[in-house]
Amino acid sequence: MKPHIPVLLDEVLNALALKGGGKYIDGTVGAGGHAEAILKATAPDGKLLGLDGDPEALNIARETLEKFGERAILVRSNFVEIRNVAAAQNFMPADGVLLDLGLSSMQLANLERGFSFLSASLDMRMDDRTELTALEIVNEYDETELADLIFELGEEHYSKKIARWIVANRPFQQAHELAQVIERAVGRRGKIHPATKTFQALRIAVNHELENLEGVLPQLAEVVRQGGRVAIITFHSLEDRIVKNFFKQNDQWRNLTKHPIKPTYQQTRENARARSAKLRVAERA
Repeated sequence: MKPHIPVLLDEVLNALALKGGGKYIDGTVGAGGHAEAILKATAPDGKLLGLDGDPEALNIARETLEKFGERAILVRSNFVEIRNVAAAQNFMPADGVLLDLGLSSMQLANLERGFSFLSASLDMRMDDRTELTALEIVNEYDETELADLIFELGEEHYSKKIARWIVANRPFQQAHELAQVIERAVGRRGKIHPATKTFQALRIAVNHELENLEGVLPQLAEVVRQGGRVAIITFHSLEDRIVKNFFKQNDQWRNLTKHPIKPTYQQTRENARARSAKLRVAERA
């Protein structure tokens, strides 16, 4: 399977102010695209610690980064454990941290994972050690719980109607069945599939994405050296708002992006995943 194209790659490399011999942490290493570029830019002795909870992604990253030998260290862990992992691997203080949040095209393409509207699964776990699945949410939550979740995490204005249709048509076993019911509930409007926001809400809930983001941000000041950089790529407004407010409200950080860096038109044509990406950068004061 072809790994996804790293989002905002040049912008990330510039944001981290990379230097030879530096220590960098990629908290969402994925297929290793950003990590590979960081290691190349910090040759010959820069080091990278990569974290990811997805074993499939880590296997691909190992193949991608194998040529760098001991310069690349990979650990199966969610980024919310960044302080403990960095300490255990002697990576504190680091010169920079990257977090590329959200779903990779690699995960979306694997129809067994349940992220795609075409999936025959309703799993949606990025890390299979997580207990909650989307299957449990859509089949067991009551109508009010579903509506609240879809509205709050998906920012879906038709959340009550979608929840009503889900309850009326369950049980569900497959993602494509759920997507079809949502489409029947609210109809098609434009190019974006009407189930997009609901699927986003389910994925965020299953993987505790907002809680993990809120949990990792206070740790970064301990992990990154003074003058070191943090670059965070978000893909929806809920994440971006958390990151923006954190850097704005904490004097341990100098916010280097008053407005987030967004992909160019050409980047979005080459990589559809980049369309909603926003990069924010801060420097440890």
